[in-house]
Amino acid sequence: MRLISAVSGVRVPPPPLCISWVNQNKMILERVKKTIQDYKLLEKKDRILIAYSGGADSTGLLALLLELREEWSFELFLGHFNHKLRQSADEDEQFVRGVAKKYSLPLYVGNKDVRFYAQGKKLNLEEAGRELRYYFLKKTAHKIGGAKIATGHTLTDQAETFLMRLMRGSGLRGLGGIFPLVEGMIVRPLIQVERQDIEAYLKEKGIEFRTDESNLDRRFLRNRIRLDLIPYIKKNFEPEIVSSLGRIASIIREEDSLLEKIAEEKAKRAISRKNNRISLEVQPLSTLPRAMARRVVRDFISELKGNLRAISFEDVESVLRLREGKEFPLRKGHVLRREQDQIFLKGKIPPKIGYEYRWEGKEPLQIKELKLKFQGKKIKRRKSLPPDFDDQTKAFLDLGKLKFPLLVRNRRDGDRYQPTGAPGQKKLKEIMRAKGIPLSDRDRRPVFLSGGKIVWVLGLPVSDKFKVKEGATGIFAIKKLQ
Repeated sequence: MRLISAVSGVRVPPPPLCISWVNQNKMILERVKKTIQDYKLLEKKDRILIAYSGGADSTGLLALLLELREEWSFELFLGHFNHKLRQSADEDEQFVRGVAKKYSLPLYVGNKDVRFYAQGKKLNLEEAGRELRYYFLKKTAHKIGGAKIATGHTLTDQAETFLMRLMRGSGLRGLGGIFPLVEGMIVRPLIQVERQDIEAYLKEKGIEFRTDESNLDRRFLRNRIRLDLIPYIKKNFEPEIVSSLGRIASIIREEDSLLEKIAEEKAKRAISRKNNRISLEVQPLSTLPRAMARRVVRDFISELKGNLRAISFEDVESVLRLREGKEFPLRKGHVLRREQDQIFLKGKIPPKIGYEYRWEGKEPLQIKELKLKFQGKKIKRRKSLPPDFDDQTKAFLDLGKLKFPLLVRNRRDGDRYQPTGAPGQKKLKEIMRAKGIPLSDRDRRPVFLSGGKIVWVLGLPVSDKFKVKEGATGIFAIKKLQ
């Protein structure tokens, strides 16, 4: 078999077989076996769906797993996703079909309009392609029946990813790079083998593969790192930079995993789940070292959004700096609010409902807009008020100080009054906030007024000026019926 370059179309004969190549190929195979064993990626008789593009990395992965198949009794399948983005995409698919036929391997092919998907989801093409590709692979693995998904990520990919994320200011989790095992089903057996070794392995064996011309496009950061930065570092600073960065990423992953376990325990105390609402408790969060507090915030955001995509370091810092009564917009319409030392996802606030009723207190008052009903009753003065009343459903007012009809309306900007026991007047919105009434519920609290002055707001204490005191001759009782 002869080597084919999809870019040049030139057929290159394989070099003469020599002992050094045999030894190197054996070393690569042993390195892959060690990676599989160290990270517990695969077991004997596993079903493996190879994410096969036809490129050098995935072709090397296929060739090495074919070598291991006899010893480990693997059952191999090929999965190819056609992104339909390049002119040669259909040629790549035909190449993949030929390889599947040659090795008598079951082949699953998927395709999707990646560009259209990216526009609809507001993603870049790389993100959109990755989402669709992994969706296809997971769906196919499930169809096969518990297959693991093997991808051709190499040690070189690991080094490129590390440098790319370093430039973007990623934290430890990002610098950990590409994980050898993800979700218990996605495996990377080549993660400790450099790409140049894979290409040399294919060249020596004369195995054909396709070359993706987009990998030569320097408009992409990863390509500039691959084509320019790493070769420059190798030549002028450190020849073994790829393996060094791979080792650093491995150390970071292990240490990050330990810190994450600690953060999970802290998050159990700081993140609460009540009444279908997830909230972050500020007090336990404030006792943590800053680095650990960041991790807890990230866990909190991940629970709210389902992932941490597009969440930056500054976003996390903004949540930690969030002050009482303030809000912070996360990505894509998520708004966090801090109230009563809790940070939570702000729900959609219903539009304000305007209403106004004049009530003599004789007949029940029906507020149709809120589906609330109140009953009024004039009673003679008692020695003491009923012990079971509460501000959430009842109010007792000095009948002699009231002017009928009462005005009952929605709250308005600038509303102020002095609740019973308060030293003076306060803004109604501040009183509601102090009482922990959610924003979404504040406009559902009708305001009762007499002579233009607030006498009671549902759920709050009556006005100090209208409360029942010694010497009152009568009481007007208001009761919420529904």
